Amino acid sequence: MAKSKLNKKIEIINRQAKFEYHFIDEYEAGIKLTGTEIKSIREGNANLREAYCAFKDGELYIQQMFIAEYKFGNQNNHEPKRKRKLLLRKQELQKLEKRVKAKGFTIVPYKVYLSERGFAKVQVILAQGKKSYDKRESIKERDTKRDLARMKKYS
Repeated sequence: MAKSKLNKKIEIINRQAKFEYHFIDEYEAGIKLTGTEIKSIREGNANLREAYCAFKDGELYIQQMFIAEYKFGNQNNHEPKRKRKLLLRKQELQKLEKRVKAKGFTIVPYKVYLSERGFAKVQVILAQGKKSYDKRESIKERDTKRDLARMKKYS
């Protein structure tokens, strides 16, 4: 019975990120969580909408990521929007920090999911912000794809 719970596919995606940023590079990072946080993520009670990543003392942290309090937790339940440490290799951290400081790049948490072993992972993206005309272009592309799909469906 325990395996069936782990096999359930949990993916929490920041859909707004594709609209706001050009994706340059992606990394898979572990995330340091408490017991009630991982239980809440396994239930799908998390949100990445306001989340962002920042460096502090050479380490990468995810901030403003909302993980709802675990409903069966006691007074030791976690704080929903606390700062959480991301676990990456040292070389990856140095490379990311150098690129973020040098140009107009940012690190965006895009997806939270459970690995095959049951660990929570975060897909972080090295991204560059889109200009307003880029956003209009992506809206136009999305609308044309939708119209083509409709025409294909009805013909």
